[in-house]
Amino acid sequence: MIEFKEIKYKNFLSSGNHFTTISLNEFGTSVIIGKNGAGKSTILDALCFALFNKPFRKITKSQIVNSSNDRDCVVELDFSVHSTQYKVIRGIKPNKFIIERNGNKLNEDCSANDQQKSLEEQILKLNYKSFTQIVILGSASFVPFMQLSAPHRREVIEDLLDIRVFSTMSDILKEKVKGVKGRLQTLDLKKQSVADKIVMQQNFIRQIEESGQKDIENKQAEILSMTKDQEMYQSLVEKLLVDVQEKEKNIEEYSDSSALLRKLGTYKGKLQSKHTNSTKERDFFEKNVSCPTCTQSIEESFRVNKIDQLQNTISDFDDNLKEIEDAISDAESRESKFVQLQKEITKTSNEISQTNIRITESSKSCNKLESEIQTITKRLENRNSEHEKLSSYKASLKQVLVDYSELKDNYDYFLEANILLKDDGVKSSIIKKYIPMINQQVNKYLQMMDFYINFTLDEEFNENIESPIHDKFSYASFSEGEKMRIDLALLFTWREIARMKNSIVTNLLIMDEVFDSSLDGLGTDEFLKIIRYVIKDANVFVISHKQDLVEKFNNILEFKKVKGFSILRGVDKGSVG
Repeated sequence: MIEFKEIKYKNFLSSGNHFTTISLNEFGTSVIIGKNGAGKSTILDALCFALFNKPFRKITKSQIVNSSNDRDCVVELDFSVHSTQYKVIRGIKPNKFIIERNGNKLNEDCSANDQQKSLEEQILKLNYKSFTQIVILGSASFVPFMQLSAPHRREVIEDLLDIRVFSTMSDILKEKVKGVKGRLQTLDLKKQSVADKIVMQQNFIRQIEESGQKDIENKQAEILSMTKDQEMYQSLVEKLLVDVQEKEKNIEEYSDSSALLRKLGTYKGKLQSKHTNSTKERDFFEKNVSCPTCTQSIEESFRVNKIDQLQNTISDFDDNLKEIEDAISDAESRESKFVQLQKEITKTSNEISQTNIRITESSKSCNKLESEIQTITKRLENRNSEHEKLSSYKASLKQVLVDYSELKDNYDYFLEANILLKDDGVKSSIIKKYIPMINQQVNKYLQMMDFYINFTLDEEFNENIESPIHDKFSYASFSEGEKMRIDLALLFTWREIARMKNSIVTNLLIMDEVFDSSLDGLGTDEFLKIIRYVIKDANVFVISHKQDLVEKFNNILEFKKVKGFSILRGVDKGSVG
């Protein structure tokens, strides 16, 4: 039960800088009177603005603020839901939106949109359209139920029957379906991944068991062959080392050949120089009998003797040179032998190095093969651990399949539940149940207003109207007064259904100018009987131009324009006129 208690506003439309305060629960019936433009319908705009942030009539938010003061526009609305007290304060210039519960501010850290959502969905549990259908019957911007589109008609009915929760549940389920679908996709990927691991592990075990021993035998054969090659190479190295050692011994014999050649060459040079000098001296004495320089005669005996001596010396030199030439030839032969032995030693040493490299490489290959054999051997020895790993993969796959199955069941359940929560599901069944009751109530109120037609709504909320005169009518075919009777009958019906369902029951009912034009043909007394005795526990406000209505109501509110501002005053029934 929503009980509206008081509304107050200032600088709102034509109201001034002082609060206009209206009690909403003090009197059973109240009439609001005044001339056109006096501010009678401002209560409708103030109510809708406070609750839904928009006026009832087609007024922009910029037009809401009183143009004279142009600031500090505020509406305050007090109401209770069951035993909980609420106050909504909403303003413009500055913007203000406060919700209080039992004197404490709510949702101070939330955005205005989140606050509004909380107000409509959690506190009021109705939106603007539903509020206007059960609280307000107006002639200005009011859109009657029969002029609403099919989706909006359904929205009103769902609010009344308190089944919009199924739409919320459907939205929640959609999110759950989305989340579960994502988890199913993840599990599907995991399932495939684990299945691939199982196949790989099975192949690995098969490879170990089938080719492991064969690989060991092949590698051992390679090692044996390489070992034989190593032995052959080692034997070759040993032979070559012996050869090198022998050649190194032999080369020692010729190691002095180079030095000897140098000495013999030097000695030969000296002998040749002496031979040349002696030959020149001999030739001098043979050619000259006197000194060419001093022209003194040379003694003949001395000259002949000197020539003989020099000839003997030259002969000795020739013999010595012959011996040296022989020695040099021998030394050159020794030098050639030395060089040859050096080349052979170098060649053999290189061969030894290359053979040692082959031995080293072969040894590395053997070590690698030995390591591979050890690895394969360990694999063969650890086959059980590999089988255990395979079993672990299979267990993991089994668990994934279980999880997938359970999640798939939940997914299917959510899908099925969501189907039930759609418009043609549970909600449709509930609406189908209440449609006959709705039709019964509408026709009851129509008859109470002396309007004898058979009005029914189908499950899609399309009307079917029959009268004693015509078989088929539509809402649009009636006069404005007849439409108003239908609108009133629906309004009263919605309130009755809300009461029965205990959904959005409220004490407030406001009717704007229903007596001024459309209901001229309906007796005022009959109508007041309905709102007094049939519409129970309601505080009814009727907005009207008619002065003759005031005697029919418990309370009179009169609005007047004073210096451009709308002023409210309480009126004694005797003073009206």
